[in-house]
Amino acid sequence: MPMTIHVDIVSAEKEIYSGSAEMLFAPAELGEVGITPRHAPFITRLKPGEVRVKISETESYPFFVSGGMLEVQPHLVTVLADTAIRAKDIDEAAAIEAKAKAEEALADKSSKIDYATAQAQLLEAIMQLRTLDRFRKRGG
Repeated sequence: MPMTIHVDIVSAEKEIYSGSAEMLFAPAELGEVGITPRHAPFITRLKPGEVRVKISETESYPFFVSGGMLEVQPHLVTVLADTAIRAKDIDEAAAIEAKAKAEEALADKSSKIDYATAQAQLLEAIMQLRTLDRFRKRGG
């Protein structure tokens, strides 16, 4: 029987997931990380993207996170997300609309938009759509 590690995914609103996993994949600031049981402790920032909790060879749960922190302890991994959504719960129409609005705002040179905010909104919408696409391709 494979070793497992306990994973908690929480956002400002609520706990999203709590349970055992064989491995966790997350979009760390410097690139994707894979966390296994007894991993060395560390803390890193998360970029918007997919956090995937691998339960077994045949089962995994994908989530979209908008950013946050990842804390790794030998028997516990905690994802403190600004926002976390199960991939199956992503609102595709809303993400497509948000992407279009952000692209429009970035293209309109005369507007008084906050460029960094519009870029962040665009990245978040793209990563939500990418997470949903991966979820569907895995047969979710």
